[in-house]
Amino acid sequence: MQTTTLSRNTADAGLRNPGAERAGRLLLAICAVATVAAFAGGIFRILDAPDDYVLTEFWRTTAYLVFAGMWALLALAPRRQRGMFELILLQKTLVTVQALALLDLPAAVQTAWVDGALVVATVAAYVLCRGWSAWRNAAA
Repeated sequence: MQTTTLSRNTADAGLRNPGAERAGRLLLAICAVATVAAFAGGIFRILDAPDDYVLTEFWRTTAYLVFAGMWALLALAPRRQRGMFELILLQKTLVTVQALALLDLPAAVQTAWVDGALVVATVAAYVLCRGWSAWRNAAA
């Protein structure tokens, strides 16, 4: 008699919905592309920044590339990036909350909308791609 032992990955594979995962990956890819566009806009902010803020604008602008890369890595392999979803969600949620707390400041409303939308898209992708399973499937 032949017996079959299912690994966690095999058992988990039966629960995946390919259409949902494609939708989640598409959301992540959109986040990555939008963040590259923000990087391009940031170049102009660096060029227009007063001397006291050039380094700050440079740091902020290059951070867009880091986030674009993180979303791109998630789009390629959402369940192989242990902790990546959670780090993005932590930072984007904190920025959104800070912007909402300081709505009277310039650009706070725009920041709240943009980062809030990124949080919603990333949470949706997390659910659609079953992002939490990266913690179970990753080798220690």
